[in-house]
Amino acid sequence: MVFPVVGGDGKPTGYEIDNSLRFNDGDSPKLQITTGSNSARDRFTFSAWVKKAQDTGDDQTLFSANDGGHQPHIRFDNTSEQLNVRISNSASYNVKTNRSFRDSSAWYHIVVAMNTQESTDSNRIKIYVNGVQETSLATADYPTQNYNSAFNANTELTLGRDISNDDNPFDGYMAEVYYVDGIQYAASDFGEYNNNGVWVPKDAKDDINFGTHGFYFEFKQTGTGTNSSGMGADTSGNDNHYAVSNLAATDVTTDTPTNNFCTLNPLDSGTVTFAEGNCEITCANDQNDGARGSIGVQNGKWYFEFKLVSHAGGNPPQALGVAQANASVTTWVSPNNYVAYEIDSGKKRVDGSQTNYGATATDDDIIGVALNMDDNEVTFYKNGSSQGTITSATSSGEFYFPYIIDGSTVRGHTTQVNFGNPPFAISSGNADANGYGNFEYAVPSGYYSLCTKNLAEYG
Repeated sequence: MVFPVVGGDGKPTGYEIDNSLRFNDGDSPKLQITTGSNSARDRFTFSAWVKKAQDTGDDQTLFSANDGGHQPHIRFDNTSEQLNVRISNSASYNVKTNRSFRDSSAWYHIVVAMNTQESTDSNRIKIYVNGVQETSLATADYPTQNYNSAFNANTELTLGRDISNDDNPFDGYMAEVYYVDGIQYAASDFGEYNNNGVWVPKDAKDDINFGTHGFYFEFKQTGTGTNSSGMGADTSGNDNHYAVSNLAATDVTTDTPTNNFCTLNPLDSGTVTFAEGNCEITCANDQNDGARGSIGVQNGKWYFEFKLVSHAGGNPPQALGVAQANASVTTWVSPNNYVAYEIDSGKKRVDGSQTNYGATATDDDIIGVALNMDDNEVTFYKNGSSQGTITSATSSGEFYFPYIIDGSTVRGHTTQVNFGNPPFAISSGNADANGYGNFEYAVPSGYYSLCTKNLAEYG
């Protein structure tokens, strides 16, 4: 979730962000343009809401440029996950935060603003996170006065990838991305504090002077063309539409800073591979591991879906369901605080007790989960058909999380999970009663997708 920041007294506008773009690093995704001209090379502002998926072990680039001689970038550095702003193509002119960014459930608002005309060197590059300027820095090597960067040169500009070597892709989500040519804006030009002291976005478009190369990405389109119907559509009025590479319509999601959806938690596991914005998990055939979701609930009624991409049958079987925070994701051992549906046997496991339940499932099947924490019930669905309600399944007062476990080391699986932000194409399209989420099968009456707007009302 977005981090709370104490001390704000701003009046919120109630502005909502509708869409984000999901970058899956394994696909090498990017949005890119060649500007074709020089502009104000000593001033720019980059503003984006960012939800990281995982620590990939490599640098993760948010924005970069290449004018043939200089390759500046804004990125998270390899395993340190510190935010690094590099203005030149050498080790000089780097400003890097001390803090690391590791929370894969949080939306961060990041603003990088440069004005090398400033006489005070520390004013030439400013980094803001959730409205607060970063002053604790691991590196503070500021550019010389009036230095011209490559960001507004006759250059290539790339979102989501380092253009210098066409590598170091970003892995996660971006929303509400602004780039401003010629002005150093502050974070307060793009966000504000709500009445609870939480930093939230505001409608800034009409108050921003974008300059020549500036753009504004809302990610409301799903096309792959370099035009107003593409994912790289610029709605600033400049029509600086970006070319789309290795992104699909399913990468446009409704997981946003104003409605944060559940994903899988990579910190829950050290051996499996995550993809698709932490909505896909792959467990190799020599591993026994799994994961929980990033959001747990102790009341309300909730619905989500698992899609079996590929799995090798065996015993003990792969299982899907819900579990408390202390349940193992690697073995069927105590504490047995889970409710799980065994894919290969069709059996159910409730707190360590295994009994017959429903049908078996295989590749391309979709397993729906209806979690009723008000009545302590769980119902599993196979391709939309109920396998029966399991009563006395959960414990009152305890938090339960979505749950995947593979208790075998002799086979593997790839499973995708849809909390309402599907990583796979939906053929039908079903939202919950509040209009949130996009599911393959109808959401049971009274059940809701796992997102912060629903949690605020029913959680």
